[in-house]
Amino acid sequence: MQPATRPHTLDPANLDALATWLAGVLEARSVRFGGASLLSGGAIQENWRLVADVEGGPRQGRHDWVLRTDAVARLTMSLDRTGEFGVLKAAHAAGVAIAEPIASCADPAIVGAPFLLQTYVPGDAQARRIVRDPALEDYGDALTERLGAELARIHGITPPREELAFLPIPLLPPGRNEVARLRGALDAATEPRPALEYVLSWLDAHAPEPEPVSLVHGDYRTGNYLVQDRRLGAILDWEFAHWGDRHEDIGWFMARCWRFGGDAREAGGIGNREAFYRGYRSAAALPMDEAVVPYWEIMAAAKWATVAALQGDRYRAGGECSIELALTGLMPPEMELDALDGIAALAASGDARWQ
Repeated sequence: MQPATRPHTLDPANLDALATWLAGVLEARSVRFGGASLLSGGAIQENWRLVADVEGGPRQGRHDWVLRTDAVARLTMSLDRTGEFGVLKAAHAAGVAIAEPIASCADPAIVGAPFLLQTYVPGDAQARRIVRDPALEDYGDALTERLGAELARIHGITPPREELAFLPIPLLPPGRNEVARLRGALDAATEPRPALEYVLSWLDAHAPEPEPVSLVHGDYRTGNYLVQDRRLGAILDWEFAHWGDRHEDIGWFMARCWRFGGDAREAGGIGNREAFYRGYRSAAALPMDEAVVPYWEIMAAAKWATVAALQGDRYRAGGECSIELALTGLMPPEMELDALDGIAALAASGDARWQ
């Protein structure tokens, strides 16, 4: 039997309701689309490129936009599109390098699910292509330093923020709070993961002392930013944003699982760790604590193992016929081993915090 193709939320042949809704939001006489093309990536969300002609109103003219909506099945750990749009507006106002947020809609009747709209930014986000670029020798550290500075700008967004009131303030120290979130998500997995449960128990017992929380991107890594002409274009994919410990994002960027084989370049597979730290310090309001970054690298492996297990379940139990989801579901053991190796390294470091 031929397997069914993976279903999509948006029907690119039926954009009339979207055009009508958008004309009202933009105070335009009309909006016409020249079609919609599905962009690569986006295992959790769908990203569609739209070319639109707007007649009348403040945005009159031709525009290149990206419509971002939920895939048919979504992870409970991720924000909905209305929440993500709120985060994008806050980041854009803070001067972070992102695509301008245009509009969002919570009504699933328009395209089949809630969605948001941003400007289209050209560039390459294919992680394996980026880390294998021979020219990284020339521009990798400069890009790494810029990414460190952009992350510090994100972390400059702190509560209370009325427009981000939907993000819960952690009641536990951020490390323990992240463990609780991962355990809650892992409860929905179809298979037990004893090694991952051990890692989560270690992370819970060794959570760093809390500092003032800031906005955490939650998925800041190679593959979630655009590179155009060897420069940073825009930071992508904010669906895991939350209030937390800013070192979580730093550890996530440094984690081996996000180097895509470029292990010699510890910062995202593109540059050296010190270049990233240098960029971060140049724009950070608070000094960073390099000693706790390895803890958050272990957390990164545990988080990615959890997400990968749930993505695999979308293929195995959820009926989504996607080779990407199927292969992702095979990754948790590798991440568990990374986490266990990280724990062993910290235990051997002699630092009393990790004993």
